Parts: sequence; structure tokens; C-alpha cells
Amino acid sequence: MPETTSTNENRFNKLILVLSIAIPLAVAVLFGVRIPNVEPLSFLPPIYASINGLTAILLVVAFWAIKNKKVRLHEQLMKVCLAFSALFLIMYVAYHMTSDPTPFGGKGAIKMVYYVILISHILLSIAVIPLVLFSFVRALNQRFDKHRKIARVTLPIWLYVAITGVVVYLMISPYYTS
Repeated sequence: MPETTSTNENRFNKLILVLSIAIPLAVAVLFGVRIPNVEPLSFLPPIYASINGLTAILLVVAFWAIKNKKVRLHEQLMKVCLAFSALFLIMYVAYHMTSDPTPFGGKGAIKMVYYVILISHILLSIAVIPLVLFSFVRALNQRFDKHRKIARVTLPIWLYVAITGVVVYLMISPYYTS
């Protein structure tokens, strides 16, 4: 590996580690912040849930593309998935900064199912950040051997997070107040 590639990869690795800590911390802090005198952005949850659904679909199509040697299509779809994930995060934080939390109103076993899905979704959404970023940077640096290795772990986790994001929305949506 040329020294410039190694140096670039090391810089990116440090940045990825910083972002992997900073993003969840920023979301946690901002989640507790309420912007006063601002109308709740109550229209956002179905939009960001739809973005999660589209991300899941595009991840599957991107996987199909790379398996069928459609490298350029794969690359474009993965960039869209990254953009969708960033857009989701912005909307999710904006919603929670302008709206009161919505408690889950289900009872019994469904409540347990909801919380298992929600907690696994949250924990894996944190874990997937460095996996996605490392996968992306390795592809950008044309380190496809390393990219493939980490992408095999990243894809199922990212797909799970995208799908469970939709499931969580569908489960909590009856309890949203207008």
C-alpha cells in the first residue's frame, strides 16, 4: 500500500472514530433540548420513517447491483443511502427538539416486543455508524478487499436498523398526539 493511502486511511480512521462518538453524544444531548416557541414538527415522523424504508430498499438493490457486477450503480445507491441516513438523522433530531416524547401506549406482550425492537434499533444504530463510515472510506480508497470484509457485517446491521426504524414508527404512530 502506498504511503499516501496509508496516511489518508489513518486520518479517515481517526475522523471516523471521532464521528462515531460525537454523533450519538450530540443526538443524546439534542434529544433533551426543546426549542421554545416553535411549532412541533409533527409532520416529520412519517417522512423519516419513509426514508428509513427507502434506505432499506436501496440497500437491497445496492447489494443486488454489486453481486451483478454493476459497480457504478452500487456506488451511486450507497451514496444515496448515506445521504438518506444523514437526512433521517437531521429530521429525527429536529422532530425531537420541537415535540414532547410520545410514550408507547400498548399493553402486555406487545409492549415488551416494542421495547426489544426499539432498544436493539437504538443500540445497533449507534454501532452501525463506524461500520458504514469504515466501509465507505475503504471503498473510496479502493481498498476493496477490506471494504468487502467490513461490508459483510455492515449490510445486515444497517438493513436491520432501517427496517426496525419503520417498525418502531408503525408501532408508536397510533400514540402520536396532534
